[in-house]
Amino acid sequence: MKSAFIALSAIALAPLASATDIEITYSPEFQEKLEDDYGIKEGDKLSEDIRSDLEREFGKANLDPARVTVTIVDAKPNRPTMEQMSRRPGLDMLRSKSLGGMDLHGVAYDASGTPVGQIEYDWFENDITQVMAAGVWSDAKRASRRFAREFAEELSSSTD
Repeated sequence: MKSAFIALSAIALAPLASATDIEITYSPEFQEKLEDDYGIKEGDKLSEDIRSDLEREFGKANLDPARVTVTIVDAKPNRPTMEQMSRRPGLDMLRSKSLGGMDLHGVAYDASGTPVGQIEYDWFENDITQVMAAGVWSDAKRASRRFAREFAEELSSSTD
């Protein structure tokens, strides 16, 4: 009985699945960085983080645009990617760290395809002493969370 109550509570508290179509692309310059330096799989990781951050923030704000496009204009890792470490033996996942972050551009559309809001957002750490990165994309993930929160706020204020 207790487990059934917990399961029902979890379902009731879970955000409703969004019908928003979220398309994430890369600027030509960032696509080149993925291909030549970071590795293509890293773009997929960033895209999934952005998608889940947008779904969470849109759900909290009760927003459901028909379609959202996001372009990763640029992103920089805090730690070397697997691809970078395979190409440069001197890099070390534990000791190598750098300033990271991400530059994003997003547009939300209604069902008729009319833009209903847009945002350009970038955040990059600028103090190496503040980099406490546990993961490759720690600062980029922080930028993604902030981007999603700001985008939801922008869309909420445009519908008021």
